[in-house]
Amino acid sequence: MSRTTLTNNPEERAEYGRIVDKTKEAILSSFQDSSAFSGIDPLALRKEIEEISILDEDGIGFDATLELAKEKIMKNLLRTWSTGYMPHLHSPALIESLSAEMIISAFNDSMDSWDQGPAATEVEVKVIKDLLKLFGFDSQKGDGAFTSGGSQSNLTAIVAARDKCISRLFGWDVKKKGLPSEFGRLRLYTSCISHFSMEKSSHLTGLGYDSVRHLPVNSKCQVDIGEFEKIVREDVSSGFIPYMAVATIGTTDFGSIDNVEAMREICDRYSMHLHLDAAYGSALVLSEREKHRLGKIELADSITIDFHKMFLLPISCSAVLFKSGEDLEPFMLHADYLNREEDEEDGYINLVGKGIQTTRRFDALKVLFSFKMRGRKGYGEIVEKLLENAEYAFKRLDADKDFTAPVAPELSSVVFAHVSGDEANKRIRRKLLSEGIVIGQTVMNGTVMLKLTLLNPNITHNDLDNLISRIKELA
Repeated sequence: MSRTTLTNNPEERAEYGRIVDKTKEAILSSFQDSSAFSGIDPLALRKEIEEISILDEDGIGFDATLELAKEKIMKNLLRTWSTGYMPHLHSPALIESLSAEMIISAFNDSMDSWDQGPAATEVEVKVIKDLLKLFGFDSQKGDGAFTSGGSQSNLTAIVAARDKCISRLFGWDVKKKGLPSEFGRLRLYTSCISHFSMEKSSHLTGLGYDSVRHLPVNSKCQVDIGEFEKIVREDVSSGFIPYMAVATIGTTDFGSIDNVEAMREICDRYSMHLHLDAAYGSALVLSEREKHRLGKIELADSITIDFHKMFLLPISCSAVLFKSGEDLEPFMLHADYLNREEDEEDGYINLVGKGIQTTRRFDALKVLFSFKMRGRKGYGEIVEKLLENAEYAFKRLDADKDFTAPVAPELSSVVFAHVSGDEANKRIRRKLLSEGIVIGQTVMNGTVMLKLTLLNPNITHNDLDNLISRIKELA
């Protein structure tokens, strides 16, 4: 039998080192230019992948398998570090975080119980406490957990807010009894351009899409506060129960930031939980110059943070923070084989009771690595560069009669369109993709728009100038 796992055996240690070195060489040799994508047609790529036999009777060994991956897969992977990649909230990874990923995968600790990740558990607890302070929460009263991404963080907050409201109003324990008969009256309020995880989460929590009330936005794509209060007031008079509002701190398309303070006032009047979906914009907290854009985020009851967006850490790495740690109670359940009560009484921390997942990676290490290496100042410089690039691109497009750019960016997203029309803009994006340049596409008020999501600090003004010129040529 070939060597199977990393052990203390000198031969296994040597084999691990060889595999790491060979993999590094394969990655670095799999691309020869700065393009973001090979440009291969989807049908041609599908044909190549379908030709791969996944499970043969006899294995072909590591070297041959790596060579197969290099030739068939790696050359056609997206290169998120490319300055030509800017379609989504999908960032390049900071170099030091790749080191953290190696540690995470090699040790393969799990975050559900202390005896599956002793140091990992203690590090996550420490990172959560420091994040609570960073976002203006009391680290002794608050709590939180790492999750798989913004969707799961938002789902966690919605479950917590739903159960808290039902317990307060009806004295009903959802965890034990399921939803009460009144559940159909609950309403969640969020921007009409907020993330679709609000609907998906409402479905999964048994409340359904119809429980989500989409609020109109103003010219800056922020929740219209006057309309928000009017809609809540009308719903209450109709017998509905407002249980939660979500302020988006960086909408997916426009990077727009809702007014937290104004939404807090309305939430207080109607006893609503205020959640911030700050998956996109949360990194601004690290910039002394730009963090004012976030508003009074400390007024929230819970916050979603995605480190695999503007923090530039590898997927996946997200967290949800709560002002009151008691809000996490719906996720607590003891199992004899996992999080025994007597262990917790003796000081062992089992994180499985703080979220939806059981088995979970040690993603907090990536946050520790990059925060420690760069510090607030170094990270702040990255964030400021991203915002400055977006401002530059917007000004260039807005001043050019061949383009329309309807919304000035608050973060690092720029939505625009060439005046030649919908079909031309669709064709431009496809043509750029075939040339190894990847930009986004969305719709605003029924019009097809192109989008630059600028999450790469290596992008220069010259890169943006060249891209705009190329778009004009294609149009």
